[in-house]
Amino acid sequence: MTDRPGARSAFAELLVARRAELRPEDVGLPGGGRRRTPGLRREEVAVLAGVSADYLARLEQGRDTNPSMAVVDALGTALRFNDTERAHFGWLALTTGSESRCPSTAFDPVLDQVPAALRSVLDALAPTPAFALGPRANVLAWNSAWEDLAAPLGLLDDPDQVNLAVWTFRHPLARTTVTDWAQFADYLADQLARTRLRRPDDERIAAIIAFLCTEPEFARRWQPHRLAEDIPSLLGFEHPSRGTLTFTVQTLSADRDQQVVIWLPRQTAARAPELRLVPGHAVGE
Repeated sequence: MTDRPGARSAFAELLVARRAELRPEDVGLPGGGRRRTPGLRREEVAVLAGVSADYLARLEQGRDTNPSMAVVDALGTALRFNDTERAHFGWLALTTGSESRCPSTAFDPVLDQVPAALRSVLDALAPTPAFALGPRANVLAWNSAWEDLAAPLGLLDDPDQVNLAVWTFRHPLARTTVTDWAQFADYLADQLARTRLRRPDDERIAAIIAFLCTEPEFARRWQPHRLAEDIPSLLGFEHPSRGTLTFTVQTLSADRDQQVVIWLPRQTAARAPELRLVPGHAVGE
């Protein structure tokens, strides 16, 4: 399930996967008939995008890594991507084949260092639960209000290695306490995939993914070529000591690929329209 040296680029993988997902009737072509493989034929996508089938084959096989933006836009239309998906598709096209030009992030300790000013922000947000989130889904720092919530959930069993994804997929309390566990699990798998795309040399993110791929629920969700979803706006728990809780999740961008994640109790969020926060970003962006 993990990335393989020499495998197709994420752009090529997304091309192939999206073509396999679509049916002829999805793009205005007559349906029916038996097909050897699911989805659209390469020739059908080529006609819809106004390119040759041979050129599309080169893109899908990674033999051409420099498509023009006009071609990328035409393919995005042919494959029926929405605006968010098209932006991601375009980003993948721009970065295809650029891994060797990117600085290595395998040993970047700065990613896990939380500035004193950011810790002060977390403390100032109390009694609202808040924490600093790193690009690997690791919780780097938190305030006392979040600790009070997180400790009974088992999130702080190992305070030196707090990772939302590892907890969600590996800790037994996660599936019994998170109200919509499937949505939260999908989100975290997608976020790790986005971080892997942006940090292909990061050995730590690779190790986390390899570890989680031994868990069937993660392996089923692991689609490294797909678009990461936005953070869920609501997060609910059946908390072992506080009962049913619902939070509105907000994030503030911070330096060095970190975010401040704030869990606003839903009734508090409804009373505080003046609080202006930046919408959630993908982990690692």
